[in-house]
This record gives sequence, C-alpha cells and structure tokens, in this order.
Amino acid sequence: MSVTRFTLAPDQAALPIEPVIPALRAALREVTALVLQAPPGAGKTTQVPLALLTEPWLQDRRILLLEPRRLAARAAATYMARLLNEPVGETVGYRIRFDQKISHHTRIEVLTEGILTRRLQHDPALEDVGLVIFDEFHERSLQADLALALCLDSQHGLREDLRLLIMSATLDGAAISRLLGDAPILVSEGRAYPVDRRYLLRDSEGLDLRGVVRSVLNALTQQTGDLLVFLPGSGEIRQVLRWLEIEPVCAGLTLVPLYGDLPGDAQQRALQPDPESRRKVVLATPIAETSLTIEGISVVVDAGWTRIPRFDPRSGLTRLVTVRVSADAAEQRAGRAGRLGPGICYRLWSEAAQKRLRRQRIPEIREADLAPLALELAQWG
Repeated sequence: MSVTRFTLAPDQAALPIEPVIPALRAALREVTALVLQAPPGAGKTTQVPLALLTEPWLQDRRILLLEPRRLAARAAATYMARLLNEPVGETVGYRIRFDQKISHHTRIEVLTEGILTRRLQHDPALEDVGLVIFDEFHERSLQADLALALCLDSQHGLREDLRLLIMSATLDGAAISRLLGDAPILVSEGRAYPVDRRYLLRDSEGLDLRGVVRSVLNALTQQTGDLLVFLPGSGEIRQVLRWLEIEPVCAGLTLVPLYGDLPGDAQQRALQPDPESRRKVVLATPIAETSLTIEGISVVVDAGWTRIPRFDPRSGLTRLVTVRVSADAAEQRAGRAGRLGPGICYRLWSEAAQKRLRRQRIPEIREADLAPLALELAQWG
C-alpha cells in the first residue's frame, strides 16, 4: 500500500482536487483499484469523472459515479453537464429511482446505490462500464457496501480490467486499501477555504430546537451570507421554520426547507440563489452533508443530531432513532460553509462534547435488517 499526499498552494489551482488529477490518471493506468481521500469542497465529485473521461484504458466505455442520495446524484450530473455546456442526458446523465436522463451518448452516468446493485444483478460483468466510482463511501450504507462487494467479485471473476475508485472526505483509507488488495491511496490535503468552528460553553439536554432558533437569529445579526441549518428530520425542520417565520429578524429573508421527500423543484429552490437576491436560510436534514454546493452559504448552524434506521431483532421491525452526530459527519457539515469562501460553523455542543463524539458513523450493516441483504446475496449466487 502506497500513500501519496498533495497539498494545495494558495494560488495553485481553482479547486483543491486539481493537483491530484495527474497522479490519479497515472495510477489508474497501472492499477485497477484506488483510494482517493479529499476534504469537503475539494471538487472530487465533479472534477474526477470529467478528468478521466478521455483515458485510453476506458476504451469509450462508461464511468459510473455512485452517489448516496438522489438529490446529490441529480446535482452532480447537472453541474458536470453545465461545465460541458450540454444538457443533462448527453455526455453526463443520471439514473435514480423513478427518474432518469440517459441517452446512448452518455459516458458519465451518476446513479444511486440501489440502482447500481440491481444493475449488477442483471449485468454482473458491467460490459459497457470501464470505471465505477464510489463517492462519499465513508457513509457506509448497506447498499454501497453490497455494491462494492459485488464489483470486487465481478472484477476478480469476470472483468479484470474493471477499475474501481473509492472516494471520501473522512474515510479510513488504510482499511479500505487492504480490502482492495493494498490499493494505492492518494490524499489531497488542500481545503478550498477555512471554516471557523464555534462551540457552546455548555451542553443542552438533548435536541434543543429553541436553542437552534436562537443560534440562527444570532448568526443572522452577526454574520453575512446565507445560512445552512442541520436538523435531524423534516418534523424538526417544519417546527423551526414556523418559529423563524414570526421573528422580525427574518422578515424579508427566504426560508427554505431541504429534505428527501420534497418535490424536485422545491429542492432546487434550496440549492439555487434566491432570484430576488434576498438572504437565504436553508433548513436541511443530513441530505445536505455531502456532494452538494448550496450557492451563497457561508454560515452553518449544526444542531448536532442525526436520525438513523435501527433494526430491533425482538420486534422484527426497523425504527428511526435520533442520535448524536459522529465527528466525521460533523466535519462534513462544517465543510459546507467553506465551499465558496471563508465560513463559520456554529456547533450547538461544547468542546468537551466534541471530544466524546464517535469518530466515525456506524456502518449501516451493523444496525440494519439484514434479510434484504441475504436475498441479494442469494440472487448473486
């Protein structure tokens, strides 16, 4: 296992990932598995697939870019298509549940995890694919873990030339490198802009939504730029939204929710600048943690909680539980403030509590109902 590190000079490149690109190209000409670690805001999601599109080993086959969420998949495809001055569905397209924009010209296909698993079940050799990129792999969803296992099995038995690239901001690169047969690791250490992290003097009891509102109002009066507020679920978002709407400080502002069940046009309203150039406050679930740049955001308010599915073997049911955010997820959230300029992240917990956070989120395979996984593996054979 070799580890190569790259540090961004202040004026070396427009995006922190760019100094790594030549080494990335060179490595994938020699190996079929690679790990790329880059901090939030580095540009890996959109720059890496485009940079590899003309590589000779690809032989005009497709690149599959795996995203953990539908919103991130659509946003990544839309941004890459815009860079190419093309509509989505030409060179770059996406395929998610109930929606796709793909044509026979498509070379980069952005898709969600369940879609890739089903594709592998129907086409184990991935005949028209030259590279599979696993983006934000540190989230360790059950479907992403399964898709990687199936890709490795396909690579070993059917497609020795299939390339696999694992990308993350907070992944333990050494562990995944061992899984990939001591694959090389490239590390980009540059960050687009610095983020100032601010903590509470003492912790509150559990999730304090009134405290979230106070922090948002404080940030609105003391800072400039748009705000991104992280809350565990849509119920908390609606409650905080109601309280903010009656605050005089919020008069004339654009207050928008962002969560998975929102219609696509409502999600786009949260991602794009306000058409009337009003200051914006986006109230989001962890859907906004990764692979998204919400234009104008310079301040993050992090409530410090997340909601995860947990299987109860006694009842045989899966329920949603609210738990403290992990340290790596908190870093992802803070990184949203440093995408387009220097930013500030208000963490609604103390520095002492920060030291007690779980270092990484628990892989879903340790919490979920494994019956669907067993059925997938039985179908794979």
